[in-house]
Amino acid sequence: MNGNTATKSQASNHSITDPPPGGSKCFDDDGRLKRTGTVWTGSAHIITAVIGSGVLSLAWATAQLGWIAGPAVLFMFSFVTYYTSALLAACYRSGDPVTGKRNYTYMDAVQSNLGGVKVKVCGLIQYLNLFGVAVGYTIAASISMMAIKRSNCFHESGGKSPCKVSSNPYMIMFGVAEIIFSQIKDFDQIWWLSIVAAVMSFTYSTVGLALGIAKVAETGKVRGSLTGISIGTVTQTQKIWRSFQALGDIAFAYSYSLILIEIQDTIKSPPSESKTMKKATLISVTVTTIFYMLCGCMGYAAFGDMAPGNLLTGFGFYNPYWLLDIANAAIVIHLVGAYQVYCQPLFAFIEKIASERFPKSEFINKEIEIPIMGFKPYKINLFRLVWRTIFVIITTIISMLMPFFNDVVGILGAFGFWPLTVYFPVEMYIAQKKIPKWSTRWLSLQILSLACLIISIAAAAGSFAGVVLDLKVYKPFKTSY
Repeated sequence: MNGNTATKSQASNHSITDPPPGGSKCFDDDGRLKRTGTVWTGSAHIITAVIGSGVLSLAWATAQLGWIAGPAVLFMFSFVTYYTSALLAACYRSGDPVTGKRNYTYMDAVQSNLGGVKVKVCGLIQYLNLFGVAVGYTIAASISMMAIKRSNCFHESGGKSPCKVSSNPYMIMFGVAEIIFSQIKDFDQIWWLSIVAAVMSFTYSTVGLALGIAKVAETGKVRGSLTGISIGTVTQTQKIWRSFQALGDIAFAYSYSLILIEIQDTIKSPPSESKTMKKATLISVTVTTIFYMLCGCMGYAAFGDMAPGNLLTGFGFYNPYWLLDIANAAIVIHLVGAYQVYCQPLFAFIEKIASERFPKSEFINKEIEIPIMGFKPYKINLFRLVWRTIFVIITTIISMLMPFFNDVVGILGAFGFWPLTVYFPVEMYIAQKKIPKWSTRWLSLQILSLACLIISIAAAAGSFAGVVLDLKVYKPFKTSY
């Protein structure tokens, strides 16, 4: 996700001599190495970032909303995401869209367009969101590991054993792996990481889709109803809450605005980066939406009201068990890397603050070299070791306390959608283009923002209601599945 950061650090050495205004053959106008990204690399980056574990809950979300509202809501989210991404793309440069100062990250864009308190609020939301994603990923990975265990158990017992499994050992295993990986500095910038992530996410998404299609073909009927899950299967109140939660799940599936500017920072110009990025966003949102429609609708068609919260682990599918194992293993591999990609910026942020606050502290700043046979010595920093380990332990404990994939995904989607995907891009665009208050354009943008805020609040309410209902049944650290 931050794949271009390595290029940035190499390039920063060259900015000693001021480059000509339009850049030179090797360097761009900001003195960094020439960017080489195109519409296609931009689209690929976005698709890789978007299609992740969010896709697994779409069949469930569609089942809550039904054949009319389900696809309509998916389409609405895709349109809003595309539109606000186009607004955000226009904020990559401050001032002139061709020669203005570049903003390298989402926070930089907020800083240069809005400034003040809003930057702090944006930072807080962003880092809370990253923390939440870490919890969500821990839950999703452990559920997939459990699914592999259960699937093999079902296969061996011929379906006779209930195969109860506790998620806790798997969460601890995932946590231990993340503690180890979190000590590898700049792990999120390893070049092959995003390729592995892309391959894995397409593997499990495609398996989920293929199994849905196979199930429909096998039974020969399309399940589900126009209005979604029927009253009787759930109560009237539950249906309302679940429909709201479905909005959060869908919002989570589209959340990528945080990294949009970083992707844009890899794109070459001319034409201006924002033009290229708008095209890339259109392509990637279209591809993603088609894929999501297929996954959500096929899962719903296969299971109807009984669509599981997580398509690959809900045991709607038992066979071929090896294919399910491959898909779930792909989820785990993807999430191990994705966890670091999301958390390393947060780690670095806290470490930077600590070192600025306590510049003389050896605990925070001293690097201890540990010799490794045949390799460069490994530099360990005590503060990094302690802080990152504590962070992973906290996310793991929270995951154990509430291992509800759908609810957590819904909360994350609701929490991140309005501020990061809608509010800040809209406000930055208004500031950047100096749109006069109360003009038609200004009003339209504010109405869009308000509508999305209402959707976010509803989604959050539904997801929290889901957590409350689940906690009535669930006993922390005890319940097995």
